[in-house]
Amino acid sequence: MMNIRELTVGPVATCCYILSADSASECLVIDPGDEADRIRKACGGMRIAAILLTHGHFDHIGAVSALMEEDTRLLIHPLDAPMLSDPDLNVSRLLMNRSVTAPAPTDFVNEGDHLEIAGLGIDVLHTPGHTPGSVCYRIENELFTGDTLFEHGWGRTDFPGGDEHALFASLRRLMPMIKTVPFHPGHSA
Repeated sequence: MMNIRELTVGPVATCCYILSADSASECLVIDPGDEADRIRKACGGMRIAAILLTHGHFDHIGAVSALMEEDTRLLIHPLDAPMLSDPDLNVSRLLMNRSVTAPAPTDFVNEGDHLEIAGLGIDVLHTPGHTPGSVCYRIENELFTGDTLFEHGWGRTDFPGGDEHALFASLRRLMPMIKTVPFHPGHSA
């Protein structure tokens, strides 16, 4: 069974998720946008085996540097990897008037990848539109959608790399799935 802990972090209320298998000594963190100390405390002493990024915007990567350990894996789609080091692409300079960056990824994820990390099975769905490399992670029959899909809407497409037509194609792909699979968005409001 998978344990899910949700934290709302940062100035734009990003949903960060901490996932672990029962009795595990390590966990996964999805989209640590800010408040690294709070996220680490919520991990309850578990080692962070991997940080999974749904995309590269500042509000989903802000705490990555502070959470990375020597053996922590950082996963992102290759199309969004340039956003980690570029405050213009990750829109931190535009929206926050500061430069947010994160380390280079240790691993790239692509459509159809299946990974086993921290005792959890992870399937990757490439869902472009909000950003070119937006992905959703299906983990133990729960879907983590980042900003591709919200409870009452979807992510914007007017930032660099956004594509409304691609986003709507991604949403059409997800609609049948979310009728039977619980989903967890990148923002709850």
